[in-house]
Amino acid sequence: MSSSARVFIGLLLGVVTGLLLSHFTPDWVPKITAVAQPIGKLWLNALQMTIVPLVASLLIVGINQASDIAESGRVARRAMIWIITLLFLAGLGTAIAAPLFLGLMPHSPELMQTLQSASATTLPAANGSDWTSTIIPTNVISAAAAGAIVPLVAFTLLFAFALTQINAERRKLIIDFFRGISETIIQMVNWVLWVGPLGVFALIMPLSAQAGGGIIKALGIYILMLCLLYLSITAILYAVASFGKGEALMRYAKAILPAQVIAMSTQSSVATLPAMVNSSQALGYPNQVTGLVLPLAVSLFRITSPVQYLGVVSFIAWAYGIDLPLATLAVCVGLSVLISIGSVGLPGSAIFMGTNLPVVQSAGLPVDALGLLVAVDVIPDIFATLGNVTADLTVTSRVARAESQSQETS
Repeated sequence: MSSSARVFIGLLLGVVTGLLLSHFTPDWVPKITAVAQPIGKLWLNALQMTIVPLVASLLIVGINQASDIAESGRVARRAMIWIITLLFLAGLGTAIAAPLFLGLMPHSPELMQTLQSASATTLPAANGSDWTSTIIPTNVISAAAAGAIVPLVAFTLLFAFALTQINAERRKLIIDFFRGISETIIQMVNWVLWVGPLGVFALIMPLSAQAGGGIIKALGIYILMLCLLYLSITAILYAVASFGKGEALMRYAKAILPAQVIAMSTQSSVATLPAMVNSSQALGYPNQVTGLVLPLAVSLFRITSPVQYLGVVSFIAWAYGIDLPLATLAVCVGLSVLISIGSVGLPGSAIFMGTNLPVVQSAGLPVDALGLLVAVDVIPDIFATLGNVTADLTVTSRVARAESQSQETS
């Protein structure tokens, strides 16, 4: 059984147990909550302890990898420009659309009170002045020790870009070092996620017992929001592929449909790569473009990642009744793009926890809800893979068209 399925079963068991306790033995709820909450908190703490080294290593490796790709030729540069632009627009659009959608949803004061009582995290101030004075750390070690993500990211970005300018041989040694750190931390995350069913059960059971059906309704709203956002991004990508001197819309939609079907059935962009190659050939794209851009996009480009990160941030803020300032959302958008590029190769549930944790922490939000959201990610992930595969083919289409026009003018 996959890790996602095991965690999802843990969620279901926790919800059912909590509802049964609240209905048949309500006097037991405080005692069982006192036992379960520390177990769930320990599980979350085990995940949080990996954030600092994971974020630093992912950003350093990802930025240098993107820099190397951009310098490898015109086709690669064009692909990277499209990838970074679409990632940024996806994050920005979600930062606007997700709060608007959640604002239309019924809010449960009981759920908010239950979440706040279950979380020991300090909630952020209502204005954005708290992070502006600390965005550049005077002591990066102190920032890392305090778990301050924004100043840590600022230092890591400067370090990563400076690394692109040093001797190639020394640079490779440093990149390999941080790649080894990221792979080691991911192994640690996988170990923690192995006991994920127990951790999620311990988190959701007290909430279910206290909030009743409110927690189920809230998770349903979260799933609906992500699915709609993923489908909206997919629809917009058709327009990106066809605008200007792009593809004829119906021809493009027909050609990529087989790859999209495989994407939804396998929930894997890598497994869909052969079908994407066939779609590109059906559209008549040059082999030298398809052979470079598609593998690059599959390994480096997940357009739904910023959508997920900003969707999670918006949902947690909504669930806790917090209005995030524009400055905080802007930081989250930028960080979501950088983490998306650097998170290549993260397996399964490790992608969700390892990448959403730093974005949620950078917004100053409680991370407790992530243990519940990772359990239901298996449902919207179907539409996430659909969006990612469509985005890979869209970038390939735009680069192929641009190469064709360049050859015609020359």
